[in-house]
Amino acid sequence: MRSARISRTALALVAATALAATAGTAVAAPAGHTPTAAAQAAGRTSATVEAAQAAAFAHAAATGVGAQTRLRAVEVMADQDGKRHVRFAQLYRGVPVVGGDLVVHLGADCAYLGVTRAAGRAVSLPSTAAELTPREAEKHAAAQVRGGQAGAARLVVDHTAGASTLAYQVAVTAADGAPDAARTVLVDAATGSVLRSAPTVDGFLSPQVVARLQQRGETPHPRTAAGSALVGASGKSSGYPAPAVGKGLSLFSGTVTLDTTQTAARTFLLKDTTRGDAEIRDAKHATREDAKIFTAASALTDSDDTWGDGTTKDNATAAVDASHGLTATFDFYKKTFGRNGIRNDGAGPRGVVHWGTDYGNAAWYDTCHCMIYGDGDGQTFTKPLVQLDVTGHELTHGVVAATAGLEPTRVDSRGNQYGEPGALNESLADIFGSATEFSTNPKTGNYLMGEQLGLDQGFLRRLDKPSLDRLEGTIDYWTESTADAEVHAGSGVSSHAFYLLAEGSGRKTVNGVTYDSATYDGSTVQGIGRDKALRVFYQALTRYMVSTTDFHDAREATLKAAGDLYGTTSTEYAAVDKAWAAVDVTAANRP
Repeated sequence: MRSARISRTALALVAATALAATAGTAVAAPAGHTPTAAAQAAGRTSATVEAAQAAAFAHAAATGVGAQTRLRAVEVMADQDGKRHVRFAQLYRGVPVVGGDLVVHLGADCAYLGVTRAAGRAVSLPSTAAELTPREAEKHAAAQVRGGQAGAARLVVDHTAGASTLAYQVAVTAADGAPDAARTVLVDAATGSVLRSAPTVDGFLSPQVVARLQQRGETPHPRTAAGSALVGASGKSSGYPAPAVGKGLSLFSGTVTLDTTQTAARTFLLKDTTRGDAEIRDAKHATREDAKIFTAASALTDSDDTWGDGTTKDNATAAVDASHGLTATFDFYKKTFGRNGIRNDGAGPRGVVHWGTDYGNAAWYDTCHCMIYGDGDGQTFTKPLVQLDVTGHELTHGVVAATAGLEPTRVDSRGNQYGEPGALNESLADIFGSATEFSTNPKTGNYLMGEQLGLDQGFLRRLDKPSLDRLEGTIDYWTESTADAEVHAGSGVSSHAFYLLAEGSGRKTVNGVTYDSATYDGSTVQGIGRDKALRVFYQALTRYMVSTTDFHDAREATLKAAGDLYGTTSTEYAAVDKAWAAVDVTAANRP
């Protein structure tokens, strides 16, 4: 799972401010001076943003912006054919809008082509003056957590339900630092009622699945991987700091190569400067849940650049798996899509191991832009959740947070989340998490998720026939009730559509795993191959999805993406339409 969107609003605007600072009005170069490639790119970005803003206001009836609206660019994307897409965060009378995101689409000549927007209605409020004081809002929010301690309340406009409500956003932590207790709360600024209380950190394993395992008395037995004995590492340098190449014996991936940093003759840091300073640190069981999770953790060092022993007896072993997962996912996105980091800003992923006490989970935490890994809860999950597909899944939540920002439509008191946008988020994390495995280990990659957790059913979820997951009750096909399904259960709809697009229907074996994917209407679907299917879904995510995208919206997004990449008369375009129809998502049955 990912951290809640309502805790990310301010971060999105900070990122937008940074982008605006680097993409300001182009300035003429001094005489005799040739602009650098970076300066030229910044000028093009600035011109694109300005054109998109102008188009948004010129086409206000379609985009939903008005005289009180201010737009801040979050991301600018360019296609190979020259089309541009600018993602905006929205402010209303200077107040950040939650659920007001939109993407303006431009042609190669910067002419307006259309818009994808999260809200069907324009933001409208009679006033942005709150009746409730910030202190009162903090008190209401703190009551959502036992022994809750509220951070500073910040004014926002909640537009997630299609209507505008002035609200306070408050981060709440538990006084005892209990893992998973922290919440990000929206409080109605007029009445004091709680509009939403979402977990600040949501783990790979939902509260629902953990509860079901405990009810069954099932204790998973994770499948660890054997590794060869470690030998002396290579890549040593006489000048420090310098990149080095070490080795690690992991829990789940055997012996792996680690790109590290040599800081002295016999000191190596688990930090990869070749991938944007990707780094794993040791939280030493601290349970803080704020932006300083990573910076407050301890750097991991070693004297000979050989890390871990393949068991949890060595404190570094979990870090080996985590570091391998971070860099493998970074490489997958860069090699496959040209995406340079989670936020596409060149920064490498970061994470901490040994987080909390008895924390049997792993999560992407957007506030610190980092992964957190616990050591297990000592009962149901006895080993760290540092498997490669877990990391690929969770880091993808970071990518989704940096792009569409897909979010659930509701959250219950235990932290379980519901609704199609949240289910689509989980599905994309499974799709790209699985793809990370294929990219890293082409001969053993699979369409299973969590197969190394050691569950009785052999996996947590799977893409070919999602309903084989009896633990979460994942579904194969869309129905009207899918709109309020738990997000992991509902994720099967788009995961199944992706599998059909990639591999087709029917029985087949890939890397020793047998799949048998049926269709809703009994039709036969011919796959276009995993690489093309991934390109379609990534293009759709980054260009045509927003925070409220549901499965029918996702169908349209992937069709537009296939049109961009292969043309609207292509085999690939037709296959996308057929794959969605095979899970009963069609233009005809849109709610």
